[in-house]
Amino acid sequence: MVHFNVQRLKDKSTPDWKRHQPQWAEAVERIQQILNELPLTRTFKWGSDVYTHNGKNIVSYGGFKNHFAIWFYNGVFLSDEDGVLVNASEGKTKALRQWRFSSADEMNATKIRQYVQEAIQNAVQGKEVKQEKRKGQEPAGLLKEALTKNSELHKAFNSLTPGKQREYMEYVDEAKQEKTKMARIEKITPLIFAGRGLHDKYRR
Repeated sequence: MVHFNVQRLKDKSTPDWKRHQPQWAEAVERIQQILNELPLTRTFKWGSDVYTHNGKNIVSYGGFKNHFAIWFYNGVFLSDEDGVLVNASEGKTKALRQWRFSSADEMNATKIRQYVQEAIQNAVQGKEVKQEKRKGQEPAGLLKEALTKNSELHKAFNSLTPGKQREYMEYVDEAKQEKTKMARIEKITPLIFAGRGLHDKYRR
């Protein structure tokens, strides 16, 4: 897990990699240079930089303890001719695929650019994994991703009562558009950290 996600979420700004994780500063510079040359929009979601195309999430990146990774939100559709992509959570993750590097020297700009360009083309063609209707009481979709990428937020969410958890899950799921779901996740994040329920103010 990226160690400074909580502070990034609070600040809503890109972190200083040279200060927080200096070992990945060069990798960040390389991937940003590649992505900035492509028809992508740099946004900030879930405490991370997320690059989108026409509103669709395409790729993001982060530094971990033992590796640096870039991940494709619908990477399952990539041809992956070089066999570099991995599913970080076999049996759970359907769409997202990671490409991991142990150092910046392993990052081949030409290859990375090819993968990102294919991901953009797939998005243009409408290739994406549709979220299934959730039957159980586990977070799904964008809320699940936000919790997975932020261990402190996940911990705070799990400390809530089942009723409060259900309120938040339903609140996010009811939104039809991704941008609305994201706005709702941003809205409920401080409430979750505070241990409050979505409708607590109406219960007083």
